[in-house]
Amino acid sequence: MADVQAISDAVSARLPLILPTLAALLAIVLFQNVLSRKPLANIPVAGQHLGGDEKRRQAYLTKAADLYAEGYKKFKDSVFRIVTTNKFTVIVVPPKFLGELRKLPDDVVSFNDALTQVMHTKYTKLPVGESTVPHTVKTSLTPALVRLNPTIAEEVQQSILQELPPCNDWTSLNINRKLLRIVALVSGRIFIGAELSRSEEYLDAAISYTMELMEARRALEEVRPWLRPFIGSRLPEVKKLDQRRLQADKFLRPIVAARRQMQDGEKPDDMLQWMMDGEDKVKQSTTRELAMLQLAISFAAIHTTTLTATNVFYNLAAYPQYIPELRDEIRTVLAEHNGVFTSSAMQAMKKLDSFLKETMRLDPAGTVSFQRKVKKTFTLSNGQVIPAGVVVEVPSAAIGRDSDVFPDADKFDPWRFSRLREEARQSGEVEAAAQNQFVSVNPTVLTFGFGRHACPGRFFAANEIKMIVANFVLAYDMALPEGVTERYPNLTFGASSVPDPTKEVLFKRIA
Repeated sequence: MADVQAISDAVSARLPLILPTLAALLAIVLFQNVLSRKPLANIPVAGQHLGGDEKRRQAYLTKAADLYAEGYKKFKDSVFRIVTTNKFTVIVVPPKFLGELRKLPDDVVSFNDALTQVMHTKYTKLPVGESTVPHTVKTSLTPALVRLNPTIAEEVQQSILQELPPCNDWTSLNINRKLLRIVALVSGRIFIGAELSRSEEYLDAAISYTMELMEARRALEEVRPWLRPFIGSRLPEVKKLDQRRLQADKFLRPIVAARRQMQDGEKPDDMLQWMMDGEDKVKQSTTRELAMLQLAISFAAIHTTTLTATNVFYNLAAYPQYIPELRDEIRTVLAEHNGVFTSSAMQAMKKLDSFLKETMRLDPAGTVSFQRKVKKTFTLSNGQVIPAGVVVEVPSAAIGRDSDVFPDADKFDPWRFSRLREEARQSGEVEAAAQNQFVSVNPTVLTFGFGRHACPGRFFAANEIKMIVANFVLAYDMALPEGVTERYPNLTFGASSVPDPTKEVLFKRIA
């Protein structure tokens, strides 16, 4: 008891000295907290009428597109905040600032850090930030398309014949399911080579990996952040990804071993070989590393290509009146190019190109684009401070539906972009004409991103989609099933928008 009294007396004696110090520390903490919150406090929130943040989070699950559209319309020339189901703060930036944002270095706004955060790569092991794949796509795949297009076209034709029934009369098909296999077969021929591309084991891995990856991401989202380090790696969905990587390593191992023994003249002409040829002379990639990269390519390419193509087919079925005009263009262009899908032939299919771009405008894969994690606080030209730690993004779907940008924005106008290209060409505006191509990236159609991190594989994806759609248009009439009078609406989950994979389209082979 005496000891307690002694301690109490000592504290009381020193209290006049301690209190000022505690007060100073408290002031510093409060001051820092106010400063850190001030930039966010000055940024309005979309969905303010809904009430608290929890209600906005719930609305985000099913009505994210409405929240972004509301914010874009109400705060069109300034930034606003979105309350998402994730725990990080999202600041939505209007497209007029894209020119500024694209100039900021990666140590200020980071694409990789945003992807790392969104995909929980610590647990999913998605290889973010590695340079092998984007470098190989830019330096090897895209320049090779001129010589590879005949191979891609042949693979498209074979895959369609293999995957589709005769369709001599009207036949109902789940086109999304068919496209998944067709795209996987065609992409696999270029990504991994003829040895594996038609293997059911490879096709299963390529098709299933993306769905399993997204399931793992959802499972991790449901775990409280403080608990993830303890159980994240042990979640069944995450362990399934580990098993998938081991499977890919196993079937790739003999292929890689055989290729390492090949002479230059014997080597295949595909992504796997280009990545192997580009290896550091000091360090060779292991088959497990190559397997992870191949799975990552599948995630980046196969499903996004399939989703875009499915959206196109839903529009073809919903607006069959446009099919004859497309068919005439494709036939005419191919006749002028000896029946071969050359690069110049596909450049000449301007109405097909326009149909694809209009589909992307109205039915993008997501509500937002240009997501970046802010690593250092910066200030926009209007004086708005964007603090470190937030994620910035651009409301791409809302821009696509803006009638000030696209007249009659809610109307599907298949020749919208081919008209714009022709008008620009007649005016001598070469750059403006180019900006209205399917593969172009600009502040109004952001499906492929923008700036230096725009999708490097979009040229291959565009050729693949065009060849698939062109072959179907040449061979089949398409329609919605009896009783279905409007295009199938897309399914939305938060900021994601996908064509309903359960729906069917009618196909009939033409004479």
